[in-house]
Amino acid sequence: MSDPLFGADDEANTPLEAEERHALIPTYIALRRELNEAEQVNIAGALRWLSSRRREVLDERFLRTLHKQMFGQVWHWAGTYRQTARNIGVDAWRIPMDVAGAIDDARYWVEHQTYPPDEIALRFSHKLVAIHPFPNGNGRFSRLVGDLLAEQLGQTRFTWGSVNLVDPNETRRSYVQALRAADSHDFAELIAFARS
Repeated sequence: MSDPLFGADDEANTPLEAEERHALIPTYIALRRELNEAEQVNIAGALRWLSSRRREVLDERFLRTLHKQMFGQVWHWAGTYRQTARNIGVDAWRIPMDVAGAIDDARYWVEHQTYPPDEIALRFSHKLVAIHPFPNGNGRFSRLVGDLLAEQLGQTRFTWGSVNLVDPNETRRSYVQALRAADSHDFAELIAFARS
């Protein structure tokens, strides 16, 4: 019988190590639905926090603080880079330098207008999710970072496929498929998905 809280219910979820699972803060949580709800409440609080802050998205300290704001009421490790291996992402020891490299790349793209603003924001978001710097929440974190960078570049936030509210599983599959295309340096599908 699978764990009702931490069972891998789909291939896109990042499994947590035992010590990471024990870092859950709310003691009432027993089901995945309850965990998802607690994380959503925490993320809503992070959005309120963001509304009253100056944001320098291309700053490593801001990124860690943002993750902590998004998940810090649910997980003790929020805002701290993972120390364990994952089924996706870079080796844990590479995270600090890869995040720094992603920030440097994005700063260069912005300064030299290498790509249109949407593409810059999505390339940066994609790099972060590919690195997978935190134990969990990387997809939601990287999408919010993409939104914030798009806004910083004078664009509106992305819709991230929200036009397909009928089937959230199909939306998730489309997102994962677009990320896989971006892994092969084809960003057209991710750009189209993010604005759909």
